[in-house]
Amino acid sequence: MSETIFSSFETVTYEGPSSEKALAYRWYDADRVVLGKPLKDHLRFAVAYWHSLAMRGGDPFGSATLQRPWFAAGDPIAQAKVQADAAFELFRVIGLPFFCFHDADIAPGGETLAETLKNFHTMVDYFEEKMSKYSTKLLWGTANLFSHPRFMAGASTNPDPEVFAWCAATVKNCMDATKRLGGSNYVLWGGREGYETLLNTNMKQELDQMGRFMNLVVEYKHKIGFEGQILIEPKPKEPTTHQYDFDVATVYSFLKRYGLEKEIRVNIEANHAMLAGHTFEHEISTAGALGIFGSLDINRGDALLGWDTDQFPNELWAMTMSMYHVIKAGGLTKGGCNFDAKVRRQSFTAEDMVHAHVGGADLCARAFLTAAKLIEDGRYDAILAERYAGWKSPEAVAMLEGKVSLDQIEAAALKNGINPQPRSGKQEQIENLLARLIYTDAL
Repeated sequence: MSETIFSSFETVTYEGPSSEKALAYRWYDADRVVLGKPLKDHLRFAVAYWHSLAMRGGDPFGSATLQRPWFAAGDPIAQAKVQADAAFELFRVIGLPFFCFHDADIAPGGETLAETLKNFHTMVDYFEEKMSKYSTKLLWGTANLFSHPRFMAGASTNPDPEVFAWCAATVKNCMDATKRLGGSNYVLWGGREGYETLLNTNMKQELDQMGRFMNLVVEYKHKIGFEGQILIEPKPKEPTTHQYDFDVATVYSFLKRYGLEKEIRVNIEANHAMLAGHTFEHEISTAGALGIFGSLDINRGDALLGWDTDQFPNELWAMTMSMYHVIKAGGLTKGGCNFDAKVRRQSFTAEDMVHAHVGGADLCARAFLTAAKLIEDGRYDAILAERYAGWKSPEAVAMLEGKVSLDQIEAAALKNGINPQPRSGKQEQIENLLARLIYTDAL
């Protein structure tokens, strides 16, 4: 292993809530058993290779502020290996179990598709070697089908079938690499699957193209025996005005239309939920209700800005209720909590990167512990159950299961002389209960 900017850091460990050490976990006790299994297996934290290793700190009004050794001029493959060395040392330092990558994060592009794929597989070989020496595993892989100018009019939805073919070949190779490296999921993120104006867009054509593309991916998954989940990541806008994968409900409608609702789940991002006008917990709850909950990208947005700020999480209430709905949706099985978050442009040191992940993991762990306590306490669930208790009666069950017609429901209502009266939703009582459970150190 070559010396990296992270090599001098000790591995961050759990020291408990009373610790005063800046780089220590106060809540993320990886081996603590909660709801029947270790916290690390509930949360399955992952580091996003793109934001942590490939991002340079530029924004629409400023140039790069993050000067990393692997950004220097030199042989692109050699520099990619320097970057990988640093990546696995970062993974060691923060002690989180997984990482995620796009193909373009880990390998330089080439002049042709063949050269691009050759570079990619050279780096996959190197990653396999690194993973044999470190404990960090792959949560998921994906393909960058949005940055290069060839994707300016979309990827699978592009009017040019040659772009569709390029994307298909790229995804095939990325899926092969994900399987080879032991990934638990493969993510399809349609960064430019949408349109800027209907003046030059045939929406039906583009949706049919995307539907065919997703079916090709699923067919190939089964062909190669990949046992991981296929995930779509919803995003409402930025960079395109209208994204086809706007939110969880829109994605579910798309999956139903193209017969994929049993094959593809969703990878939900907090910042994307906000851009869609939703909360993170709303999107998680929606996915759970529709049976397509898969994985999470953990970050936060800025409500004062209408774009993807991808900040590390720090809002305990919002994350606690999100984790509550994760548990209710069956938990993160093959999915995980990927920190799709980036340090601020002014946070340019290696130490800033470590602090960001430690704080994010601690916040999520604290939230999950509180959500588990909320469920074990039982009072919140009891209030919810009481509100819907009427639907347990035989008559209500018959209505819900389609065993009675509209005429029969009317006849029974008239016979029984029903006269429903308003009932309290108990919102303030619930808010008080949650506040007392969330903002306490007794965990």
